[in-house]
Amino acid sequence: MRTKSVKKNKINVVTLGCSKNIYDSEVLMGQLKANGKEVVHEDENDEGNIVVINTCGFIGKAKEESVDTILHYVGKKEAGDVDKVFVTGCLSERYKPDLEKEITDVDQYFGTHDLPNLLKVLEADYKHELIGERLTTTPKHYAYLKIAEGCDRPCSFCAIPLMRGKHKSTPIEEIVTEATKLAEKGIKELMLIAQDLTYYGLDIYKKRALADLLKELVKVEGIEWIRLHYAFPAGFPMDVLEVMKNEPKVCNYLDIPLQHINTELLKSMKRGTTHEKTTALIHKFREAVPDMAIRTTLIVGYPGETEEHFQELKDWVEEMRFERLGAFEYSHEENTGAYVLEDDVPADVKFRRVNEIMEIQSQISWEINQEKIGNTYRCLFDRKEGNYFYGRTEFDSPDVDNDVLVDAREHYIKIGEFVDVKIHEAGDFDLYGTPVKS
Repeated sequence: MRTKSVKKNKINVVTLGCSKNIYDSEVLMGQLKANGKEVVHEDENDEGNIVVINTCGFIGKAKEESVDTILHYVGKKEAGDVDKVFVTGCLSERYKPDLEKEITDVDQYFGTHDLPNLLKVLEADYKHELIGERLTTTPKHYAYLKIAEGCDRPCSFCAIPLMRGKHKSTPIEEIVTEATKLAEKGIKELMLIAQDLTYYGLDIYKKRALADLLKELVKVEGIEWIRLHYAFPAGFPMDVLEVMKNEPKVCNYLDIPLQHINTELLKSMKRGTTHEKTTALIHKFREAVPDMAIRTTLIVGYPGETEEHFQELKDWVEEMRFERLGAFEYSHEENTGAYVLEDDVPADVKFRRVNEIMEIQSQISWEINQEKIGNTYRCLFDRKEGNYFYGRTEFDSPDVDNDVLVDAREHYIKIGEFVDVKIHEAGDFDLYGTPVKS
């Protein structure tokens, strides 16, 4: 028997998946707050009587997590702990008919472009004038800034265009407005995100305009770091490197998922590049900005990947010595170009290959970190955990990259502040240091 919910008129937004979803949830929450709604983000202690789940549908594990989360809150609804459950985001966009059939206790499903309709069901109006108004869920000193939606790339392994649609750039003036509002709230670091930063501007300015955008963003008072996430290698606008080199606010950091290096597999993946072109591009990056930290991600176990292909990948990782690298097992996704291929690399082989790549990267990261001992770096501090304050250099993005740890028993650091830290010890991924008094 359902009991009447005690908590009324509070909306709990639960976010799964990538930084793009975090951004979308923040926009939703900003709209709800502007409509006078009480809204919380993933508040387990005070959940609210209405739950909105922003799902991820990218690969198998992400889909499983989304479904499990939906079932969790449907269970709470059946128990009378919440009154309504709504589902939005990528999983809902991609599998709405199946979800409506299989999980019927969800009150309504919405896609990635259904914000006005979702707001209407939540008894709120979509306010067009709220450009840049978000309830940020990240720490108060950094925020994600989405500069485009969707993707026009034909990558055979990727389902993002199915869920997010075609590439659509946000005009520079709107992005600058949003950045200015974030800076006024105390944000010091912006992480520019999109499915593909490289393509930015082609649709609205008929040219690649990422460098133009950066030149405007560096003028925003209060913003001290601007970081680039998710660039595509083919067609990368090289004028961005000049801005990175000449503008102190643009971090010497680039996140550029390369996925593989074997030319045959890159062709099957429809990446528009080759082993030689990719290697040449990385050398150009290093030449233009010598101290740039390059983050990349790789896919192992793609259909047809042989031990020879994998050995080529391992040799190349050792040769390139990326500062930051992640490896993932290929996920066979329906309606993608690669789905017609046989998923012929066994799960245990995929698992082994990921571990082999990450073992190589751990050694590379350790060696690079040893070279930093004795140097002093400007660090932005995100949090305190246990006996340590955790900060980052300009070469590190939150949650995915290395940390700089300072002993909280000996030093005090204000969270959200920049501090110069001299490194005295280094591990595989983290650095240990002491604040330098100015």
